[in-house]
Amino acid sequence: MKNNYLLLPPSPLTTSKTVKEAMLLDWCTWDDDYNVEVVEKIRTQLCSLAGSSKLLTATLMQGSGTASVEAALGTFTTKNNTLLVINNGAYGTRVKQISDYLNIDVISLDFAETHCPDIKHIEKTVKGNPHISHVAMVHYETTTGMLNPLGAVAELVNHYNKTFILDAMSSFGGIPIDMIKLGIDVLISSSNECIQGAPGFSFAICKHSLIAQSKDNARSLSLDLYDQWQTMEKNNSKWRFTSPTHVMRAFAQALIELEHEYGIDARYNRYKSNQSLLVSGMRELGFETLLPDPLHSPIITSFYSPNEPEYGFKQFYEKLKSLGYVIYPGKVSDADCFRIGNIGEVYQRDIEGLLQAMYEAKYW
Repeated sequence: MKNNYLLLPPSPLTTSKTVKEAMLLDWCTWDDDYNVEVVEKIRTQLCSLAGSSKLLTATLMQGSGTASVEAALGTFTTKNNTLLVINNGAYGTRVKQISDYLNIDVISLDFAETHCPDIKHIEKTVKGNPHISHVAMVHYETTTGMLNPLGAVAELVNHYNKTFILDAMSSFGGIPIDMIKLGIDVLISSSNECIQGAPGFSFAICKHSLIAQSKDNARSLSLDLYDQWQTMEKNNSKWRFTSPTHVMRAFAQALIELEHEYGIDARYNRYKSNQSLLVSGMRELGFETLLPDPLHSPIITSFYSPNEPEYGFKQFYEKLKSLGYVIYPGKVSDADCFRIGNIGEVYQRDIEGLLQAMYEAKYW
């Protein structure tokens, strides 16, 4: 079935024609043309984007972003550790769920989905529980579209000498993050978010010193981040198990296109312009945002569903799809809303086209 619509969820997202074309060739996982020229280069580039190709190392894992979150939690904690989870959405809740499966001792600091985590409350919790060894937070919570206070949390975590694990799934590559300057120990993201590749693998970037001392921690063979790292380090970035070759090649092309766009700062500015145009246009059409402007991020925005008896998300979705645009249902537990992303191969003309489609679709 052929589709010709623009994807506007947080992920997977619309990719460029050249990223798609990169998947048309087959690759041998044993060949240095693939492992050295593609995988090894990607690992180095990811570390450079995160702050340092010398102090950091990147480990790639088959599967979705959740796979690497679980791999990181299972590899960088032991039965003697306590993890503080800063949670204000569905993906923070997922970190808690993974921790329960792995029998990690967890203290969960839960905030309302529409509230930014309170730094004073976090510090009080850390000071009151000196046995906390690790802190985990989702940087960009796509449940609502909120960008959590990374700088303030990182400063606090470093002050109390805890290991900081950051789920940067929907922000890395689209929002500048320097792991070295911020003191982030582990950053997790995936191929199909702001770097604008295709779905199929995820990765954890961390300090060499941290992963080097994580042998035998993992509770899973396939999600043993240390073992995957060791294999890649010793074998020219060869994967332990079947590598997602086509997706890797697409990601390599996506990194080239990020460079051609003049890097993360430029991409951030494009996303920010997209989001600003989207919000102003939607408000002109009568839609209201879930979050106040100071809590918005440049990635995705939640809008309240219209308070109209004729409105239904399904038919609204299908109408927009027929006009060439795919949006996302809401994920907030106590608000009826829908979400629109503006990342990927999306530009001002695309947002303008979406707003015209919204105008046509809103008269249900």
